[in-house]
Amino acid sequence: MRFAVLSAPALFALVLFTPVEPATVRAANPDPPTDPAALEFFEKKIRPVLVEHCAACHSADAEKNKKLKGGLFIDSRDGILKGGDSGPAVVPGKPADSLLLKTMKYDGDVQMPPKGKLPATVLKDFEKWIAMGAPAPQTGGSARPKKQVGLSIEEGRKFWAYKLPARPVVPNVRNPKGEVRNEIDAFILATLEAKGLKPAPEADRATLVRRLYYDLTGLPPSPEEVDAFVAAKAPDAYEKLVDKLLASPEFGVRWGRHWLDIARFAESVTLRGFVYPHAWRYRDYVIDSFNADVPFDQFIREQLAGDLLPATTTNDRKRQLVATTFLQLGNTNLEEQDKKALRMDVVDEQLDVITKGFLGQTVTCARCHDHKFDPIPTKDYYALAGILRNVKAMEHANVSKWIEVPLPAAPATELALKEHESAVTSLQAKIATAKKAAGTTAAGALAVKDVPGIVVDDTQAKKVGDWVPSTFNKTFIGAGYIHDSDGGKGQKTLTFQPDAVPPGKFEVRLAYSPGTNRAAKVTVHVFSADGETEIGVDMTKTPAIDGRFVSLGEYRFEKGGQAYVMISNEGTKGHVTADAVVFLSLDKKEQGNKPARAETNTLKTLEAELKKLQATGPKREMAMSVVEEPVIEDTKVHVRGSVHNLGEVAPRGFLTVALYGTPPTVSKNRSGRAELADWIASKDNPLTARVAVNRVWHWLLGAGLVRTVDNFGTTGELPSHPELLDHLAILFQTPTDHANGMGWSTKKFVRYIVLSRTYRQSTTGDAATVTADPENQLFSRANRKRLEAEEIRDTILTVSGQLDSTRGGPTFPDSLAADYGYKTNSTRRSVYLPQFRNAMPEMLEVFDAADPSITTGKRNSGTVAPQALFMMNHPFVLEQAEHSATRLLREKHADDAARLTRAYRLALGRDPTQGERKVAERFLKGKSDRDGWTAVFHALFASAEFRYVN
Repeated sequence: MRFAVLSAPALFALVLFTPVEPATVRAANPDPPTDPAALEFFEKKIRPVLVEHCAACHSADAEKNKKLKGGLFIDSRDGILKGGDSGPAVVPGKPADSLLLKTMKYDGDVQMPPKGKLPATVLKDFEKWIAMGAPAPQTGGSARPKKQVGLSIEEGRKFWAYKLPARPVVPNVRNPKGEVRNEIDAFILATLEAKGLKPAPEADRATLVRRLYYDLTGLPPSPEEVDAFVAAKAPDAYEKLVDKLLASPEFGVRWGRHWLDIARFAESVTLRGFVYPHAWRYRDYVIDSFNADVPFDQFIREQLAGDLLPATTTNDRKRQLVATTFLQLGNTNLEEQDKKALRMDVVDEQLDVITKGFLGQTVTCARCHDHKFDPIPTKDYYALAGILRNVKAMEHANVSKWIEVPLPAAPATELALKEHESAVTSLQAKIATAKKAAGTTAAGALAVKDVPGIVVDDTQAKKVGDWVPSTFNKTFIGAGYIHDSDGGKGQKTLTFQPDAVPPGKFEVRLAYSPGTNRAAKVTVHVFSADGETEIGVDMTKTPAIDGRFVSLGEYRFEKGGQAYVMISNEGTKGHVTADAVVFLSLDKKEQGNKPARAETNTLKTLEAELKKLQATGPKREMAMSVVEEPVIEDTKVHVRGSVHNLGEVAPRGFLTVALYGTPPTVSKNRSGRAELADWIASKDNPLTARVAVNRVWHWLLGAGLVRTVDNFGTTGELPSHPELLDHLAILFQTPTDHANGMGWSTKKFVRYIVLSRTYRQSTTGDAATVTADPENQLFSRANRKRLEAEEIRDTILTVSGQLDSTRGGPTFPDSLAADYGYKTNSTRRSVYLPQFRNAMPEMLEVFDAADPSITTGKRNSGTVAPQALFMMNHPFVLEQAEHSATRLLREKHADDAARLTRAYRLALGRDPTQGERKVAERFLKGKSDRDGWTAVFHALFASAEFRYVN
């Protein structure tokens, strides 16, 4: 199928974004309320909150107990939509118009729940839920389910996904010659023949080479590579090309990106935008693992329990530690003050990515009650959760912090590191002594009594509005500092007023906690005998005095007169912080923070020496990881999901419905993480290999044998070819010393699929077959696939000649603390762009990159107006079109006809048609070379054909 790129000279630089194939276009509207993923979101994120905070006053139980308030029932979707005395509680698709969300945000007179505002993460979940259309089970019933309504364990074992794969007999077909290259084709063809249907013919070589390059490397073939393959005469030319691409380092980049979608890879958390400075190591680990063809069962064990595995070399130990970053990448509310709840939220998120990513199961739906649809009782959830609850992932404080561990180094490097660390420690001790001699204060917590002058700590300030205590930045006075959460602007003030200030002249100082996400224009008012004075403070900058204080000026104070400082967050953008206000007498010449010049010079010299030593010395490599808790214990069931309502003990273990053979025994002295990894990676697990091979099939053929790739439960779709799925699963996990065994090798499995005739089919199928199988459920033809967001960007950079092939390494500077406002002009492959949850690269968002907060086995592939606008107007596309024109004009071509051929072959992998040549000839006439060819490339980039591969 060809796409009309050039419709008229006047429109050459513009493109009509018409759908390529109706079945490939998703509507821009959110998923309907019956979508399994949407219902899972309700069960996991919404129902538990309604149960804990709302059901006591707004449910059938509340009515029965004569405690119903406002006429509102939240224990059914109908009840929520109908609402109570104040009208509908939720307007599906319209969060801003939904009374429930307004009351939860404390936006009006009615504020719910009355005991306190819910965390920002919960409010975001409700906003998302309403925007999705407020999905919930259609039936009513209590918000507090009391019994399992899904399958029992016994019934569950009859469901196909929970049975062990059975080795099927490869079917015989009527016409195997030319249509069966391996067993895959026999299974596919047998199904088609049984229905009287025909497979599509094989695609031509030019189509196949482009398909292979994108599927295996994520990059287009060069015109020369296309020509070489099309002209190749050797009978094994196709196999050699496959082997070449599998051996390319770009294979790991492309397939690593697939797994990063599953692993919800990101480099920051949403709230506060804190960045993960070492997450890039995990990204590189994944890419390297695919390039090295690490067996998938080993890949599982390393990510779940790499720190517990034996290692023979330093590099092996480093890889294994970095692999466990997988457990740390979740989007966590680090500021949650209920640390028991935070700990369980972390466990729940880890359990979600493990069970969905490896097993295709929505286990976390059983946190509050037995699973609504699948044979997963709540006790099984807490048996699994108990394993992860014995793993320490966070250092808890006012703002909690993920665990980081040092990575081992080679002996010579380790010696140099220890010598450097010793020198730094020694110098820091000298600086501490010098600070004491100079009368200054060292960074860190400082007692109020040690601060000279009259001190008013933040705990003594009069507060209007909600100010949040924190100790995240370690330089503070007293017990910590406070901030406004970057919210409630114009509604929050602080007044620092001492009990008494004696008459005289004083310097007034403000201590605050600086940072890149702080407000740059904070208004501070000083009230003294001189009247009211307004001062502006930039809290993004480190305070000038000892890194703690900024001077607000010198003032007179009189007996009985006004003496206080007021801080407001009105008109600010960013966090407003405050730690203390100090009144220093100038009449008494208090010298607490005015060191003598000699001591000051000594201190400055030592600090400069330390700065130089830290900048030039070797740095110990760190990784996000986890550690075993010192005390190992089983977890009790949390009744209705509440960490404060505990039930019976759930001994650590696995999913009962999926236990076969002899599962590993969880040790009393270990968390059970290694045993969990062994169970998941076992051939006796009915889910793991099936889920893995189905993902690979989906990535290569555009749809899975099970289309719901992340859900093999009862709400997922049934496999289109169950015998083929079992054949692939068994083959994938069979050891290599057996016939056709792949030993969990991803590369061998990919090779097996792409060598099949099924993979090589044309996208144009037999007319009668297409009519009978419009959605290609039977794989009677190849699926036309839209390139993923990263492939579109990387292809543009390849065509323009600007792609930076540098691999691996950090994504952003070490000094970056938060993701807000960070910009990059990198032209590296898109997998190396910063993956910030608050600021995903715009092009990746527009073209449906995976949400980095959830496991995504199947990306959306929509066609919406913002994509057209991006390709027509975004500076990146325009700049790369200009670079492409520069590249083209720099090359030696005989005339414009040759240049046009080159441009089309670079961008689309084909020659232009005669019609396209005529349009281009008319368009280019009278234009400068640079402007004309820039417009040509811009049009090619914006064409529908550019974004699809046949």
